[in-house]
Amino acid sequence: MYTPRFVTLPPGAVRLHDARLGERVDLELQAFAIADAPVTQAEYAAVLGRHAAVRADAIPKTPGPHRCEPAGAALPDTPVHGVTWFDAIGWCNAASDQAGLRRAYRVDGSFVDWAVDADGYRLPTEAEWEYACRAGTDGPTYGPLGEIAWTEADDVDEPQPVRGKAPNGLGLFDTLGNVWEWCWDFADPARYRDYRVLRGGGYSDRQWSVRASVRRGTAPDTTFEDLGFRVAQGAVGKAGAVEAQGWSASDDRRRAGIGGLLPVGWTPYRELLERGG
Repeated sequence: MYTPRFVTLPPGAVRLHDARLGERVDLELQAFAIADAPVTQAEYAAVLGRHAAVRADAIPKTPGPHRCEPAGAALPDTPVHGVTWFDAIGWCNAASDQAGLRRAYRVDGSFVDWAVDADGYRLPTEAEWEYACRAGTDGPTYGPLGEIAWTEADDVDEPQPVRGKAPNGLGLFDTLGNVWEWCWDFADPARYRDYRVLRGGGYSDRQWSVRASVRRGTAPDTTFEDLGFRVAQGAVGKAGAVEAQGWSASDDRRRAGIGGLLPVGWTPYRELLERGG
């Protein structure tokens, strides 16, 4: 059974930056709980009865998440990796069932709705993730990277056991480095369709890429060797609400609703508009 080590964070504020839109948004967050480390191989298997272990013989020393090759089980206390966003959502629901909590997500094919009043396990919003990572600091990191994060400078070739480096001021481990972490939010639904946000950086990333403000995105059915997730918990809205903790369905629709002649490669998420969020 999954027995998370949660840290309950008080209400607070965080500022997010969207470089493409040139927007800086100040957001107020309710109190919520977040796991002190990413979900591990053992915890993933304890819920689903199977591993999601992947291993790569050689990882290129280039920034960004890296594609994975299945190759047996990794150490049980390493972050689970090689999981899609949909895998993470499904695991959260299964872990909630196991714990007797109300599921946070309703899944209908490739569409996922979040019940913001549910007490089950869920992915943090991007705002929650950055608030938790920063732990009250305002610099690019919450400490010297060599002490707090597994990065390219450590010259390791796979994810490392969680809690192996120093925590941030809130007692959270591995928010920077080791593996990128899935978040709930769309990355940019006008430009990248249904891509979801990744945060935190990975073990093979150069240090300039492992910062509290760095955001990336990828398709929700993609797997990478250095991509996992951590969970949050707690009702953060009323039944039927479609916004919470810095996310809102109406904002998703606004961002996806770009019109006119599109730049090459842009793929607006039209279905989001059709379903009403």
